[in-house]
Amino acid sequence: MSKVEDFLTTDQEQQIVAAIRDTEQTTSGEIRVHLEKHTELDVLERAEEVFHYLKMDNTIQRNGVLIYVAVEDRTFAIYGDQGINEVVPENFWQSTKDVILKHFKTGNFTQGLIDGVILAGEQLQKHFPWDHYDTNELPDEISKG
Repeated sequence: MSKVEDFLTTDQEQQIVAAIRDTEQTTSGEIRVHLEKHTELDVLERAEEVFHYLKMDNTIQRNGVLIYVAVEDRTFAIYGDQGINEVVPENFWQSTKDVILKHFKTGNFTQGLIDGVILAGEQLQKHFPWDHYDTNELPDEISKG
């Protein structure tokens, strides 16, 4: 198995997907987690590429958030679309990264990703609350590349 496949167990992946689904019950925003082995690019540049590849920029309110992890490189980035970036506090993504990193440093990748999803979801809920016309525009499953 590759390092990407070994990064999380099936149960851990399901815990993260459950956090995404729970979070998206309160917002029209979309959250995804993407894992891949390695990137040659700056991690934020690669996160932006993956964001567009996953068509996360096609949401109606431009309120998608991607948590990207390059497993072998031991690095990650959070990339938010235009709609969410215009309304979150200036240091929001860095403070969210700090929470994730705290867990990653102790090897608790699952809780780090769950906490990142929850923090992003809180901002999405605040600025893009769910309404009865909302549909899930993107898959909730963890993507891998």
